[in-house]
This record gives sequence, C-alpha cells and structure tokens, in this order.
Amino acid sequence: MATILETCRVPAPSGAAAELSVPLTFHDIPWLHFLHPIRRLLFYDYPCSKPHFLETVAPKLKESLSYTLGHYLPVAGDLIFPLNSEKKAEIRYVAGDSAVSLTIAESGSDFDDLIGNHARDADQFYEFVPQTDPVKDESEYQRVPVMALKVTLFRGRGICVGFANLHCLGDASSLVRFIQAWASINKLGGDEEFLTKQGESLPIFDRSVIKDPLGIDTIFWKIVKEVPLKSSSFPLPTCRVRATYILRQSDIERLKYLVLAKKPGLIQVSSFVVTVSYVWTCLVKCGEQVDDDVLEYFIFTADIRARIDPPVPANYFGNCLGYGAAIIEHKQLVGEQGFVMAVEAIADEIKNRVNKKDEVLKGAENWLSEIKEMTGIRSLGVSGSPKFDLSTADFGWGRARKLEVVSIDGEKHSISLCKSRDSEGGLEVGISLPRAQMEAFVAIFDDGLRLL
Repeated sequence: MATILETCRVPAPSGAAAELSVPLTFHDIPWLHFLHPIRRLLFYDYPCSKPHFLETVAPKLKESLSYTLGHYLPVAGDLIFPLNSEKKAEIRYVAGDSAVSLTIAESGSDFDDLIGNHARDADQFYEFVPQTDPVKDESEYQRVPVMALKVTLFRGRGICVGFANLHCLGDASSLVRFIQAWASINKLGGDEEFLTKQGESLPIFDRSVIKDPLGIDTIFWKIVKEVPLKSSSFPLPTCRVRATYILRQSDIERLKYLVLAKKPGLIQVSSFVVTVSYVWTCLVKCGEQVDDDVLEYFIFTADIRARIDPPVPANYFGNCLGYGAAIIEHKQLVGEQGFVMAVEAIADEIKNRVNKKDEVLKGAENWLSEIKEMTGIRSLGVSGSPKFDLSTADFGWGRARKLEVVSIDGEKHSISLCKSRDSEGGLEVGISLPRAQMEAFVAIFDDGLRLL
C-alpha cells in the first residue's frame, strides 16, 4: 500500500472571489446520484528522489494548484444538496472554508507493471486514487466536496497524479481543461505566462448560456431531491483485471474499409464509431449466454456545446452533454454481420440525433425516466474521448505515460477510450473484466484483427 506522507487542503489564492454559487442545470442534475466519482490516474515518467519530491515537486504542485483554483473556483467548492426545501442543488465556494483535499504519498509498487497494457489486478490501482470526503449532514442541507486529488511518488521512477470528481461538477471537456490548466501553470511556474497564452480560454460559469425554456431543471430536481445523497466508497474487491488494447491507425482504416465495402453509402464512419463497435461486438461474444432476442445497448454521451442553437461557448465549465443509444438484438450482434450492424446503428444515432441541432435535446425532459427504464438492461458505455486528450497534460515532466480510468471498475460494462501515445492515429481502449472473461475477450479481439 502507498504510504501517506502528507494530507492537506489547498485553497484558492487570497485574491480570488470571496464567494461563488453555481446552480446546477438540467445537464448536471441527472448526475447527482451517479453511483461513484469519476476516478482517473495519470502516470508520468519522472525519476526523482524522495527529498527532491518533498522539497521541490510537492510544494510546486500545491502552489500551482492554488493558482489554478483561482480560475476554477467551483473545483474547490462543495455540492450543496438542500433538504426539505424548494431550493435547488448548487456548487458553492466560500473563501476561507472551501479547498481541495490533496494527498501526497509514496509507493513501492512496480511502476512499469502498472503502466503496462497487459492484464493486471484492478484492485492495486486504488492505492493511487484519492478518497473523497463523506457526505456531511447539516440541518438544512447535505454537503460534499466535488473534487479530491492525490500525488504518489515512485522513487527513482515516476509520479502518479490521481483525480476523483463528482460528475455533477462538469463533463470531460471541463475537467480536462482544469487538469491541463493546472499542469500548464505548474510547468510555467505561475499563472502570469499561462494567462498571457491562454487567458481567452478561461472558464465561464454563467448558467444563462444553457437555455431551458421548458424548466427541465425544475422537473428533474423535483424527482432527484426525494433521494438524499449517499457517500461513495471504493468497489473493493473488484474481482477484476484491467488491460489496455490498442487499435492502430492501420487497424482502424481496415475496419472502416470493411464497413464501407458492405455499406458504401454510410456516413459518420469515424474512428470512434468503428473502434467502439468492434470492442462492443467482442465483449458481447465473450460475455454470458443470453436468449437470441435480448436487446444489447451501446450508450454514449457527446459534448453538444457546438451542436445546439444557440451554441454554448467551448470554455463553459459544467456539463453540456447529449446522449445516443444504439440497440441491436443479441443474435444479430454476435452474428457474422454484427460488427457492420453495430457501426450502422451507432453512426445512424450520431447522424440523426446527436449531430442534429433540432434533435439532440428533443425530449430532454424525459431523460430521467429514460435512465430509470434502462436499469438492468444489457449495455456498454464509454468513458473518455479522443477529442479530449488528457494525456497531454504536462506538469513539466512531459506527456503522461499512461492514463487509467479507474471508475470503469464500478460499472458492469464500461470501457475507456483515449488517443494512443505509442501509435500515431491509433486509439487505446481500457477494459476492466473478470480474468476469465478478459482472456476470452483478448482471443476474440486479436483473432478478429488478424482476419481483416
């Protein structure tokens, strides 16, 4: 286990605003009862001694984090969940009270094994994940911090930076921008040069840019407020292994060619679509046996800032997501044409729903009931996107060697997706499964690529 060297709370700098309250929109509220925080780990090659780490690296990280929080105040705040009140949930920052929990640790675990792509025991990664504070019950509301951080030294080998955040704080676009800002300020040694280079892209928290003429936030809050918040915990033991599979650009192009040879008129045959379709079919084939007519779902979210009218600024901080769901019968998905059918179903959902301004939010007032109806279905989800390349966050130690999205352990079936570090134009797929199922998956995955 990692040895805790220091636990502290890092506030925004003294010159920051005294207080900030950010209401939750209908894009944020559905995530309030999401079962666990989003947990990510970035591993960096950076051989350094323990004295250098404690005397130079850790103090610099704390200082740069404070500067960054000055621009991202909600990250230092608490989720406020009113009880027995018509008031809606919000994220609240108060100077002198709000701060981010930061844990400094050291581990003797095998760094090179952890950053490998082979199947590794999933439980071992939790010693690098920050533990979020429990929910506190006040007289009129519940409160819980929205972010926790942990930095772990592997003496003479590298550093791991761990993040855990509530999804109601923001989507991947928002959190990646925050992490990259912290990394940039740390590398530059302060925020003056950062502001010169990136000042125009600082986050905005103005909720008026989210148009809600139907009052969907009120509809959602009336449902969600009936269930109090619950503290999260690590899903240990996971009884799983984690592995990473790389689809090289050549693999992706061959998959696209295979689809277009059979469906020449199909559009939206992107790298994302063929990658997730291929992995989806492999996972279903190696999974449990079910009746032929059972429905299989692939559910994905998409950043819709630029897809709605009026568009939302790219630097809006919060959630701004639409979703799509491709549905195929089990017998078809595991059949000879299953991969092509998966591509067609996902591509059509993107074309006809996600990418259409008049369709992407159509029926949004029913999202919560739709989510409830999906309870217990056979589904695959995806965390992350090649569009938001978290691995480029450079704290001064270069690009991250490995990204692990640990939170997929808490999902029955979910994968992570990001750009490949070692294969230009390729994609990395992170998977967490019981070992026997992982062995079956890799056999199907590798065999399918060899036959292309």
